[in-house]
Amino acid sequence: MTSGMDIDFGLLARDGVNVRTVRAGDTIFHEGDPAAEMFVIKSGHVAIRLGNRTLAELGERAIFGEMALIDGAPRSATAVAMTDCELAPVSEKQFLFLVSQTPYFALNVMRVLARRLDATNRSFG
Repeated sequence: MTSGMDIDFGLLARDGVNVRTVRAGDTIFHEGDPAAEMFVIKSGHVAIRLGNRTLAELGERAIFGEMALIDGAPRSATAVAMTDCELAPVSEKQFLFLVSQTPYFALNVMRVLARRLDATNRSFG
């Protein structure tokens, strides 16, 4: 299952930002973990899983983990590196700044959330 996302968040993973390297098979976060950041995939692929079900497979320039920054709740799913990855973390402070200063950023995050909700509803329907 792929995400079908066509929104490019690559600007958040530009050269010079702090990057976290994750090995293939490593868990980035678990369902239920507290959340302090979202991520932009600079390189590699990440699977978003709920139990043993894969909800999405995300590639370069996609975001994940944003929902916990919006609703303040613990992580709603588990993220696992499918390949070696470079991830650009975006803190809640950075996220709030981007939302307040860049209307298109906020709109694009809402589009991602809407598409993921729709895909999840269809997969359970």
